[in-house]
Amino acid sequence: MTELHRALSDIRSIRGQLARGMEFRGYGPPALASTGIAAWLAAIVQWSWLGALTHDIHAYLEVWVPTAVICFSIIVIEAHVRATRLHGGLAPQMMRAALEQFLPPLSVGLLLTVILCTRLPGVCWMLPGLWQLIFSLGVFASCRLLPAPVFAVGVWYMACGLACLALGSEALSPWAMAVPFGIGQLLVALALHHGYRQHELG
Repeated sequence: MTELHRALSDIRSIRGQLARGMEFRGYGPPALASTGIAAWLAAIVQWSWLGALTHDIHAYLEVWVPTAVICFSIIVIEAHVRATRLHGGLAPQMMRAALEQFLPPLSVGLLLTVILCTRLPGVCWMLPGLWQLIFSLGVFASCRLLPAPVFAVGVWYMACGLACLALGSEALSPWAMAVPFGIGQLLVALALHHGYRQHELG
């Protein structure tokens, strides 16, 4: 029985190694494009509700946190469906490998938001820029599982995050989130669509 357990453990380890070395095709371009559109819609909601600039961080979060949760749910659900269809028996390992790249930055972003809002509300204007910088780290970490053009999207988010921090308190403008994520997610969708087609043609 010990030999059987050891063999099964070895098989799981091999499958995990294979998953970490393969291109993950679970992220769907349509889902990612829809999250970009969601960013523009959230910005319109913020602009209509709070105006061009807000200093009410709680109202700001009431717009953007639900938007982030909805977008994350859309991506994860479609990734699960696509991974099951495209990666077959390796789908669980592929999903795990993908989540291992993105969950740490997302967790940091969540915890940082809680700490700044509860302990340092005076610097909460930095959140949009910090979110974009953290998101860029998640993109860079995921690059080894995704088509090469996705690296450029990581650069986009990094540049946008730094620009947002340079804006100071104006970073809470709705467009300081809409432009980086609205354009960035569309760029991810295009990069994946192009990369997947290259893979299919190759």
